[in-house]
Amino acid sequence: MFSVSRPTDAPASLARRTKYDSEDIYQAICDIFYNKCYLCETKEPHDINVEHFRAHMGNDDLKYDWNNLYFACSRCNNIKGDAYNNLLDCCNPQDNVLKAIKHLPPITPYAKTVQIVINLDSTPAKATQELLNKIYNSEHTVNKKVSGSYLRKKIFDQYNLLLTQINNYYNPVATQAEKDATIERIKLLISKEQPYSAFMNWCILEDDQLSQLLEEAIN
Repeated sequence: MFSVSRPTDAPASLARRTKYDSEDIYQAICDIFYNKCYLCETKEPHDINVEHFRAHMGNDDLKYDWNNLYFACSRCNNIKGDAYNNLLDCCNPQDNVLKAIKHLPPITPYAKTVQIVINLDSTPAKATQELLNKIYNSEHTVNKKVSGSYLRKKIFDQYNLLLTQINNYYNPVATQAEKDATIERIKLLISKEQPYSAFMNWCILEDDQLSQLLEEAIN
């Protein structure tokens, strides 16, 4: 997961309490979440939902609460359903979702699983780990098995881009200018605007040298 900052002012149409996914709300949510699903981090997903962080269950206060509306792909929204109402909140800086949940990418294009590890002993952290494991690794239906494999392949493709830059940086014949350019490309790949940034950030966090060099860019 990646952290985001939500503006306090809600889109104007939300005050009417007729729709929670009007165009202005949808556009605001897209901007806040970098056009990424807040759970799986797929960029520009084909099927997008304005998702309720806490299931509203017919409660209009939750249904139209600006702070309860999140950007999610339909696959993640379907897996989450109304069963997970106590997750770590990527909009709450105190939760520090990146550091709380370690995301380790697949090591091959068709790896069977990714590793989601909690670094925080709390009920929300455990619930978040459980949900993310279902999102990335579930095989309980044929559809989820196939779509999960495709999702892990996309994560690997992004990871492979990062690995190329890491290898370039550690190339023994790389000049300082080449190293500097490589660091700028790594900064781009780990930025929150990029898909699967939590996985990319954890690749850097696990590297003794790059984690220190890129400390201010990790987010």
